[in-house]
Amino acid sequence: MFAPLADRRFRHLFAAQTIALFGTGLTTVALSLLAFDLAGGDAGAVLGTALALKMIAYVTIAPVAGAVAHRLDRRRLLVALDLARAGIVLALPFVTAVWQVYLLIFLVNACSAAFTPVFQASIPDVLQDEERYTQALSLSRLAYELENLLSPAAAALALLAISYDGLFLANAAAFAASALLVATTRLPAARPPERAGGIAENLLFGMRIYLRTPRLRALLALAVAVAAGGAMTIVNTVVIVRDRLGGSDSDTAIAFAAAGAGAMAAALALPRLLRRLPERPVMLAGGAAMGLGLLAGLLQPGLSGLLAIWLLLGAGSALVQTPAGRLLRRSSTEGDRPALFAAQFALSHLCWLATYPLAGWAGKVLGLEAAFAILAALCLAATATALRLWPSPDPQVLAHSHEAQDHAHLHVHDDQHHRHAHEGWEGPEPHSHPHRHAAGRHAHAFVVDLHHPAWPQR
Repeated sequence: MFAPLADRRFRHLFAAQTIALFGTGLTTVALSLLAFDLAGGDAGAVLGTALALKMIAYVTIAPVAGAVAHRLDRRRLLVALDLARAGIVLALPFVTAVWQVYLLIFLVNACSAAFTPVFQASIPDVLQDEERYTQALSLSRLAYELENLLSPAAAALALLAISYDGLFLANAAAFAASALLVATTRLPAARPPERAGGIAENLLFGMRIYLRTPRLRALLALAVAVAAGGAMTIVNTVVIVRDRLGGSDSDTAIAFAAAGAGAMAAALALPRLLRRLPERPVMLAGGAAMGLGLLAGLLQPGLSGLLAIWLLLGAGSALVQTPAGRLLRRSSTEGDRPALFAAQFALSHLCWLATYPLAGWAGKVLGLEAAFAILAALCLAATATALRLWPSPDPQVLAHSHEAQDHAHLHVHDDQHHRHAHEGWEGPEPHSHPHRHAAGRHAHAFVVDLHHPAWPQR
């Protein structure tokens, strides 16, 4: 699983991701304390609004970033976004009003919404072997879960010696370190997409690829399942442990840790599991496991039972989320990959934007059993939808027909669609000039792109 770290480029990128995640975890703790200083008993409402603004930034900014990322040097873009995040976080210790918190949280997450899809789309270009890429995905998931476990503990220890303003400073330093690591990494030159068009057209292109690819429509359904299970753990853990079970703050932390431990165990097992099985049964099993775990919550378990359920929810979430990058890589050309990763980022967070308030208000108004039942029904329905949408088998190579077409666009000659003669004026590849595609039928690894606007009928 740790073999990808032998590649210096991935090692730098993984270190940048891990350091930035750790710093962000420190800010999560510091932000709650800042909200309490500013709003007192209304701190929960402040944090809830800030969380909603975070999701709104993710949903709105990520597609825009995907639409323009192919026009920019991605290493410079990533470094600039890291430095911007560092500067914004440095301003948090100086805020004096709640609206300033909202503004800065939106801005820092807008930068993250642009950074993350471009960063994720760079990894498969660095690690082109699928097994190494799978191992890298598991490492990334492990980093996320370790951050969830370790950042709060590190923040608690730090607060014994410094004020929470120091946590903001530590996060700014983490973003600066991430920028330095990315700046010293030689990323492969991104292949430009074949499409031209303006920002508006490119803004929708990643969404079109996503929604016209059967396995990705299934992935979106599974994202609903993940959000249903995750929202229950994130929103209602403290209510269940402290209010219903009469537990302590430590018990609450242990419950969160159980979900993280389940996710880490699944992430560690996935590279070996995916050598034996395709993604489809693994990811569908993850969705089903989360649905069953939520149903088990109807039994009103004690603390030990709750820990087992949270462990199952965490494992199911990792079984779905970790292999998602493999599906995105398989479903796009190199040039279109940033747009597709941005679409995945936006659509998956749109699911969270819907399930966060659903979990909270259902638990508050209807009771925790109703919340478990509603989210279980949503999770299982989403998994059943994914089962129906995802064809089995799901071959990468598909036979399909082309109608004759005359057009001009940026292209190279290493694929089956652009092996044509030149007169010498067209210039070096990639280049654009008028050319003709004859009608015909052939088979190759199929993705939705400029020449394949729709999935072939089987």
